[in-house]
Amino acid sequence: MQRAIACAAMAPGRSTITNPSWCADSLAAMRVATALGARVERFDDRVVVVGGLFPEPAGPGPIVASCGESGLCLRMFSSIASLSPVEVELRGEGSLAGRPVGMVREPLVALGVECSTNGGLPPVRVRGPLLPGRVVVDGGESSQFLTGLVMALPMTGGDSVVIAERLASRGYVDLTLDVMRAFGARAGRDDGYRRFSIGGKPYEAADYDVEGDWSGAAFLLVAGAIRGESGLDVVGLRTRSSQPDRAIVDALALAGARLEELPDGYRVRSGPLRAFSFDATDCPDLFPPLVALASRCEGVTSLRGADRLRVKESDRSTALSEEFGRLGLRVVVDGDQMFVYGLGAEAGSGGPRGGAVSSRGDHRIAMAAAVAALAASGPVIVEGAECVAKSWPDFFEALSSIGARA
Repeated sequence: MQRAIACAAMAPGRSTITNPSWCADSLAAMRVATALGARVERFDDRVVVVGGLFPEPAGPGPIVASCGESGLCLRMFSSIASLSPVEVELRGEGSLAGRPVGMVREPLVALGVECSTNGGLPPVRVRGPLLPGRVVVDGGESSQFLTGLVMALPMTGGDSVVIAERLASRGYVDLTLDVMRAFGARAGRDDGYRRFSIGGKPYEAADYDVEGDWSGAAFLLVAGAIRGESGLDVVGLRTRSSQPDRAIVDALALAGARLEELPDGYRVRSGPLRAFSFDATDCPDLFPPLVALASRCEGVTSLRGADRLRVKESDRSTALSEEFGRLGLRVVVDGDQMFVYGLGAEAGSGGPRGGAVSSRGDHRIAMAAAVAALAASGPVIVEGAECVAKSWPDFFEALSSIGARA
């Protein structure tokens, strides 16, 4: 949804985005697009964006826009805002104020932009215009800035090449390229995920249907695996999606869940689940639902990629270990590995019990605790549960619709 808003904002003319998300992160992207000069109109079932960026500033200061708590919004729009000869300041709120954004500076400066941060933290200030060229980006920490840079470069009027080093979460860049092409851009990759070629062809207005969110669906699929005795259909999904979190299907299969592919999603049934080993390096947002899944698996589950969890909305490796610990589950982090001790893994381990956990202001920790509660021995209280609005405001309504008492 955020990528579609950004492309539509850069495309002259009227674009219609259907199947919209109204989560806080999507609203932040609409807010920034509006601040940069696009016109965004919201309807019940669609968003209409009239593209066109960078009006004359209202005063002598910079254009100021808040990205809320969305890391993607801030890192993505840093490059898009750099197209402007007027200074733009992008601010972060809540947990985003402490998340790193220093990776945006060096590549933008190399392409002619004045750029500064607050010691590597928000706010980000940029003044363009961004120029076409060849630039190297370190994607080891996040692919989100690369996404924004690749999205902005078609508007520079010339061809560009971006060399990506240590790129993480590669599937998200494929998703970016898919959305860009839907709005008429010329962009592709070769040499695996190392070299990205972007043509200097502007965006075109388009009608775009946002695909369902695999990151949210992962929680319901896990719910079906641990409590869906009669089967749970999770639909509204593109089963061949570029979204990395589609890998939840692979993890569920490894755990022994009974899965049936549907035309627009999956049917999942619960059954005996076994411990599994899974590399979530390129899909780190799956760690919370994977821990909820592993809590009902027989044995010790091993998850790789824990190093990527420390600079999310919370330090998720610590949050998962400590908060699931309050539910009687042993979660141990050892370097890049996370071990979840499930059923029968040690004396007295019978899965999660009731108790109170803190979301730590992290939407995915709140969702994971709620899903684990479906198979807990007592009620679970999730404190700070309203943070689910960041990505899925109706999460608890969805959980109630499948039989949970929330």
